[in-house]
Amino acid sequence: MCLSYIHFIIPFNHHTEQQLKALSNKVKDHRMRMRLLAVAHFKAGKNKADVARTLNVSRRMVNEWVANYFKGGVSALESKKPSGRPSLLSSQQKAELIDYIEKKSQSASGGRLNGEMLQTYIQRAFSISYHQNSIYKLLKSLNITWTTSRSKHPKQSEEAQENFKKTAN
Repeated sequence: MCLSYIHFIIPFNHHTEQQLKALSNKVKDHRMRMRLLAVAHFKAGKNKADVARTLNVSRRMVNEWVANYFKGGVSALESKKPSGRPSLLSSQQKAELIDYIEKKSQSASGGRLNGEMLQTYIQRAFSISYHQNSIYKLLKSLNITWTTSRSKHPKQSEEAQENFKKTAN
């Protein structure tokens, strides 16, 4: 939940203890809730060691949270998304993989692919080994949903289907 809208209502870091506690009740992220409560307790007059004992966290964490709040307000308490390990495929290779998946899925012979087939394709095309579980994570990062559609039979005829619909009524 982005809390940067708060700065338009209340200047930078001039929240009261009650405002910070009320805000902590609205936040779904438990880590953000702890940070807001730490700052609220500190603003209520507790020292940082007492705040740390109350919230069962280290004093160093309370020091960081309070300092971050005074430097950047509530938005400075938000969690940073971890960067994680970089992808093994380059952006060009990802584009080629998307192309391959799209061509296979629209193929007249049926476009059924599974993780093992994609794993083999990536190994052969790019000489990169992915674990099968990572294939599905890769697909998610490429915004490809893993749904199975019904394949078209190679001898399927749209005209025959339309004629059947007309005679069925």
